[in-house]
Amino acid sequence: MDYFKHETAIVDEGAQIGNDCRIWHWVHISPKAKIGAKCSFGQNVFVGNNVVIGNNCKIQNNVSVYDNVFMEDDVFCGPSMVFTNVINPRAAVVRKDEYLNTFVKKGSTIGANATIVCGVTLGEYCFIAAGAVITKDVKPYALMAGVPAKQIGWMSKYGERIPLPTEGEGEWVCPNQKITYSLQGHVLVVDEKS
Repeated sequence: MDYFKHETAIVDEGAQIGNDCRIWHWVHISPKAKIGAKCSFGQNVFVGNNVVIGNNCKIQNNVSVYDNVFMEDDVFCGPSMVFTNVINPRAAVVRKDEYLNTFVKKGSTIGANATIVCGVTLGEYCFIAAGAVITKDVKPYALMAGVPAKQIGWMSKYGERIPLPTEGEGEWVCPNQKITYSLQGHVLVVDEKS
């Protein structure tokens, strides 16, 4: 075992866990989960079977990563944020064959108590504000807030708000990483060669 597991955590036989992961108090990881290296699972996290989590993901306390959630590398899931996997649940109706896929792309941040309604894609390096409810796909680098969430700006790879409107033209250079962000209509273009 090349990862840390607290004595109260349950890692079911068959789960694939990458090196240098930290699995804290009362975590439960299901037997078919696939988890990359250097991930952290806070207290009371649940990870389902049909789940893939990339490298260096941070899953904070009280998060359930249900079946059909697929995360790329460097994703941050804030405390008590929520994933769903059925669009129209009923206790008396079995809908396990109707799970919708949710894709969380590289570098995404999901704030505390946010809700991600199933069947969406969160674009690379997007930033979901605390308490937001996501019901539609999110553009890369978009800053989303509200219920239902709307785009209110852009975020850099470094995690700072980019001083550009949500649409139009403009350019900004990140002072920390020297990356150039150019707004072209509704699309943010990133030039890391700056």
